Amino acid sequence: MKRVLGVLVVMILALSVFAGPNHLVIFHMNDTHGHVWGTDDGGGFARAATLINQAREEVAKEGGEVLFLHAGDVNTGIPESDQLDAVPDFLVLHYMGLDAMVLGNHEFDKPFEVLEKQYKVAQFPFLGANFVSEKRGGPVFEPYVIKDYGEFSVGIIGLVTEQTNVLEPIYLGENTIIDAEETLMKYLPIVQEKADIVIVLGHLGYHADGKRPNLSVEFTTSDELAENVSGIDIIIDGHSHTLLETPAVINNVIVAQTGGNAENIGRIDLWIDGGRIVDWSGEVIPLTADTPEDPFIKMFADAFYQLGSEALNEVVGVTKVFLDGERAHVRSDETNLSNLITDGMIWKTGADVALMNGGGIRASIETGEITYRDILTVLPFGNTLYVLEVTGKDIMDVLNYAATIPDGQGAKLHVAGLTAEIKGGKATNVKINGKPIDLNKTYKVVTNNYVAAGGDGYTMLEGKPGYDTYFRDADALREYIAHLGTIEVYTSEERLIELDQVK
Repeated sequence: MKRVLGVLVVMILALSVFAGPNHLVIFHMNDTHGHVWGTDDGGGFARAATLINQAREEVAKEGGEVLFLHAGDVNTGIPESDQLDAVPDFLVLHYMGLDAMVLGNHEFDKPFEVLEKQYKVAQFPFLGANFVSEKRGGPVFEPYVIKDYGEFSVGIIGLVTEQTNVLEPIYLGENTIIDAEETLMKYLPIVQEKADIVIVLGHLGYHADGKRPNLSVEFTTSDELAENVSGIDIIIDGHSHTLLETPAVINNVIVAQTGGNAENIGRIDLWIDGGRIVDWSGEVIPLTADTPEDPFIKMFADAFYQLGSEALNEVVGVTKVFLDGERAHVRSDETNLSNLITDGMIWKTGADVALMNGGGIRASIETGEITYRDILTVLPFGNTLYVLEVTGKDIMDVLNYAATIPDGQGAKLHVAGLTAEIKGGKATNVKINGKPIDLNKTYKVVTNNYVAAGGDGYTMLEGKPGYDTYFRDADALREYIAHLGTIEVYTSEERLIELDQVK
């Protein structure tokens, strides 16, 4: 008997020696922005769930594991989600088996109480090692999480973009986002002690092309982390909506990002032996119309979609022209839709000047009937119109800051009641309602509460005398469109004429 047992022990040891490496599949999404529901063209969480569940079945047969991560910005983008504080998104991600997410800057679009509610609904870790509170003496949520798979373990550190301090300052309160790289250097040795594989789950942005946003805050990008910090195996990234069809490799670090709006899902396969990655592959999988929708996830999501649909489908006006709110256009130039929005802000409040950030305009409006749903898709943040009393000099400070903003940034300025020429990073020939600006005169300026509080770098407006009208920007636009009735044509005239550019 002892002889038999000895043979068995030797056989087990031999099998363990010759066993293949462990297989870990990582699925990842980022910047889904309320796109729980797909369309006839594809996309959506139900299609992503199908691919994840298929992989779970396949990998389980070989004794492997599946890890599902989200790199932030679950919030803001689709009315059915926005109206319900993204509860549908977080519940569906919970039932999809999400293992962890990092906080994106749009997780701070609403009061902190909403984020706390979302955390309770989600029941999965919200990571943010550098989202800290002086009162708490450290991170507000979990800085990292360890996933123990028996033969190997994975540590996941969450890092939030420092840009949040400028982009979404209103609801940070006494909390702040501190330096991501310095924070990583603090937690990396701790996680390395506990895990074989180290993943940075970052909402940082990928700018290896050198085209960094011009903001009044120092910030870290995922490519910089990969270049500067040793000991990271993988960075799962978000924020810049970059589509890396195959992961980039920087300084032996795998860097991945999937674009956004739940149009794709990323998959990284790791083969791990002795606690080390011995082989890997990675891809972005488009969620096409041919991808079946998981029936449970679709049923669950569709139940939320029906809530409030009647109100969202209310027709408020008609347009006979395409109203252009395309991301690339409103972040580089004025359009007929941006002019419509700013004109409506003046119509609603009687202000002299309206200021609007291009990043607040999230969609176009097609020709035909305009519903409240369409308007909420264009202006999804729930911002309110804020009226300020500022001097002509203050307005010049705004325009001179805006003149430094390169194309492609959300801080790109749109105006009404004002014209100016922009040249050499300065505003000249500024007129308000056709008259030269008076630097000593006090003007009534309407913007949204986000910009009024210094958002998108407009810090020169923070603390200026004024008041919140509590008119939602989407409601003001709805009323203005209803007032117009049918839009036969709408001007896309340049109000800020960029003389340095050839149009």
